[in-house]
Amino acid sequence: MTSDRCRDAAPPGLLAGIDLFNRREFFACHEVLEEIWRAERDPVRLLYQGTLQIGVGFHHLGRGNWVGAVRQLEKGISGVAHFVPGCMGIDTDRLTREARACLDLLRTLGADGLERFDWSLVPTIAVDRRAQG
Repeated sequence: MTSDRCRDAAPPGLLAGIDLFNRREFFACHEVLEEIWRAERDPVRLLYQGTLQIGVGFHHLGRGNWVGAVRQLEKGISGVAHFVPGCMGIDTDRLTREARACLDLLRTLGADGLERFDWSLVPTIAVDRRAQG
């Protein structure tokens, strides 16, 4: 599933959510992206939802909730993967690969190994600002 909207520039709400994600403000990212996800009717809403779920996964991880982190990362990666390699100037291929590496590490560490998670692996979301018109 992709969307004709993938050729469009990212809407301001998506860019604001991505900026929060990249600053590791995952709860605030969720709040911003949830608003645009709920309002969107085009299939691109799955990109918004998946991105917010990846952020929520890292929020859960930061709170020591292994189950929540794994579940949200799984759902988010699945959603964003529908838009690989890119959509609205967002490098969805990179986001899914890097989030999947974090998910794989979490599975390896298990619930008792969260303190060994390498936070430097948490992706930033790359946006081609030239595609933003």
